[in-house]
Amino acid sequence: MDELLREERGIMNELERERVDVVRKLLMMSENKRIPLSKIYHNRLLFGIPEDFRDRVAKYPNYFRVIVEEDGKRVLELVNWDPTLAISALEKEFLVDEDKVKKAFKFPMKYGKELELDVEGERKLNMLNTLPLVSPYSDGRKLDLWTLEAEKYRVGVIHEFLSLTLEKRAYIHNIVEFKDELCLTKHTYQMLLKQPWTFYLAGTEMNWCVFLKDAYGEDGVLINKDPQLEFNEKLHKYAEMQELESDKLYQ
Repeated sequence: MDELLREERGIMNELERERVDVVRKLLMMSENKRIPLSKIYHNRLLFGIPEDFRDRVAKYPNYFRVIVEEDGKRVLELVNWDPTLAISALEKEFLVDEDKVKKAFKFPMKYGKELELDVEGERKLNMLNTLPLVSPYSDGRKLDLWTLEAEKYRVGVIHEFLSLTLEKRAYIHNIVEFKDELCLTKHTYQMLLKQPWTFYLAGTEMNWCVFLKDAYGEDGVLINKDPQLEFNEKLHKYAEMQELESDKLYQ
């Protein structure tokens, strides 16, 4: 167990800069470029952020500033905007496989039946609504809440949020905690249901988990595993071995 703890600390240290960039990107997506430290701490396992991250931020004064509000709440604020980080996973994918991204989302355009479009014609017409997508790093506050642009923005925010997670998935409680900072609405579940090519929703509307479908193979296994995830699996196997040994002792 001591060896495993040392290995985990080593992984945390090696990946520290990557985790710092994850937090920077979260702040860059947030409404006021500020997020309470408590929210990041509560969701640290989702992003692979170390437990002592609140202490580690002091090492990066060029990136972060900790503000103590009147009620004593500690808030993490972005110091500098980095345009190299303000590129979403979708935008990177678009450069590699444009057609794939074009098919990832569907924002149907309303039109009269008298057009009598075939499947390909309907697809091309709907593409007028789908592209261009709206960057999750743009200012969502400037968008009218129920417009198509605002919905495309929120879909992009959820996609980018999931892409930053270790397992490319998140539960409702993870998303709801950042609802205000990410300019989301209470209709997120219904919004994601309309994008089955990209998101898979498991569970009920009141208790659901959303997955990035492209991150998983046909066998339902994550395609690219973060070193922290590989370590977690190793730790779980160790725990199972210890449990089996304990059972043998009592038999």
